[in-house]
Amino acid sequence: MPKYTEEVKQAVIERFLTNNKAARTIFTEAKIPRSTFYSWLKEHNAKQPQPVPMEFTPKNSRILMNKVARLEGIIEILKTVNCTVHSPLNEKLSEMDRLYGQYSVHALCDALDVSRGTFYNHLYRNKRNNTWYAKRREELKIKIQDIYDESHQRFGSGKITAVLRGQGITVSPEMVRELMSDMKLISIRQDAKDMYDKETQKYKNHVNQQFDVKTPNEVWVSDVTYFKSKNRAYYICVIIDLFSRIVVAHKISYRNSTQLVKMTFRQAYEHRQPGAGLIFHTDRGSKAVCDYLRLFHVTHSFSRAYVPYDNSVIESYFGTMKREELYRTKYRSEQEFKAAVAEYIIFYNTKRPHKKLQYKTPVQYEADYYRKQTGSQET
Repeated sequence: MPKYTEEVKQAVIERFLTNNKAARTIFTEAKIPRSTFYSWLKEHNAKQPQPVPMEFTPKNSRILMNKVARLEGIIEILKTVNCTVHSPLNEKLSEMDRLYGQYSVHALCDALDVSRGTFYNHLYRNKRNNTWYAKRREELKIKIQDIYDESHQRFGSGKITAVLRGQGITVSPEMVRELMSDMKLISIRQDAKDMYDKETQKYKNHVNQQFDVKTPNEVWVSDVTYFKSKNRAYYICVIIDLFSRIVVAHKISYRNSTQLVKMTFRQAYEHRQPGAGLIFHTDRGSKAVCDYLRLFHVTHSFSRAYVPYDNSVIESYFGTMKREELYRTKYRSEQEFKAAVAEYIIFYNTKRPHKKLQYKTPVQYEADYYRKQTGSQET
């Protein structure tokens, strides 16, 4: 039986490990007995360091799941882009720019082997002139605002991302978080108790769910509701006199702002000319609105944080208007929508009987009040 040197053994094993050939081909070409070849291979494998099995723990399980998710994301990106890891940098940056917002920056950079600093420099240098980027951000902002409002300000970036993905929109949590920061949207879950304590100390509720008042222009209640028509978001501010439940003013805007509330109040004040002692009740406090009301010597009253019953009259009105008018009609234009709101308010004030008013309309109820007042004075 021939003796083989150590160099021959290593050469044969190396050839087997580095060439895509069957073992039979290797030992036949080398004229080595089958049993001898496999004994060499067994000896070689025995000398190799054995991998230490990972201990199965919840932490290691999460690590492996995160690693798998990361690799799946990289594979998905590589299938989507129109370049490879070895393409020129400008091509890779162009593809990353196109997918920014759909995948995290970490995943994009790992997939195409680009440093995050390089990508961010490219992104911030070019985004001002990137109309596609700007358009996508504006479209996402509208959808984020819709979800945020529908959740009554409860959802943060994580839940909003999940809802968007459920709608078939590919977006990263980082992008949603960035846009919410730009839009100044914060989940009410954050520091809710601190906010509650702060508001109860700073803002006073002068109404305390006492909605029965004896005279007109004693207490007005106001709030803003959201409605979407033809992919356009509208905010409707309404002011109601608690005495007769009459709508004394309304305004419609693209934004929910203090300016909207101030304009609506000014319209109501000029129309009704209330005397001293008017209380104006709203849901949330605003220094700008408080300062504005102070000019008219009006007392500002506030609902408690997250207690919708404190302003249930206005909430009930919005529900009625939406069920009886807004949800029943597909408006063809902004003008048609605004005209419909105005016409419904006229109907509500002059023709719709109100149970609380002994089935009189708000206009009739006020007219009866002033008729009695006039009769008392004449007597």
